[in-house]
Amino acid sequence: MQETIDLIAKYGYVILFLYSLGGGFVALIGASVLSFAGKMDITLSILVASIANFIGDLMLFYMARYQKVMMQPYLAKHRRKLALVHILMRKYGSFIIVIKKYIYGLKTLVPIAIALTPYSLAKFNLYNALGAIIWGISIGLLGYFSGGILIETFTMLGKYPFLAPVFIAILLGGLWLWLSRATKRK
Repeated sequence: MQETIDLIAKYGYVILFLYSLGGGFVALIGASVLSFAGKMDITLSILVASIANFIGDLMLFYMARYQKVMMQPYLAKHRRKLALVHILMRKYGSFIIVIKKYIYGLKTLVPIAIALTPYSLAKFNLYNALGAIIWGISIGLLGYFSGGILIETFTMLGKYPFLAPVFIAILLGGLWLWLSRATKRK
């Protein structure tokens, strides 16, 4: 176990950067916990994750705007979801670029949908940078200050492996319950 932690600490920033190009939530939490444990630096972890998150969204925007032929198979499969993003854009405006970093499923669709409109690249970059910074700081600090609890939980699960399925079932059940309530029609 210690060898794995040392390996992650050694290549952690590279792994964090690559993982954060496509989202990075789990990697940033992991880097934050390792920062709490003294294996990584929290400031550098937040910086790396925020920059990678910004670049990832910018690449999606660029590909959808300037490489439409290459993106056509993906766009054809997700027409309804892209239409939903356009509706959200009309309802929430540019703020959706900041919010989408926290909502699973919108992370990749929002930059693509926005790129298909005449939305300004400079304006997108501004909101994307703001969203990446807010996302990096909030998730990074949440993971850092929850580090003790998370380390204790994983240590306990290591001592009592039969609790792991129970823990996962409770976690998934709670997530399912929350999602069913959050998406219920009113």
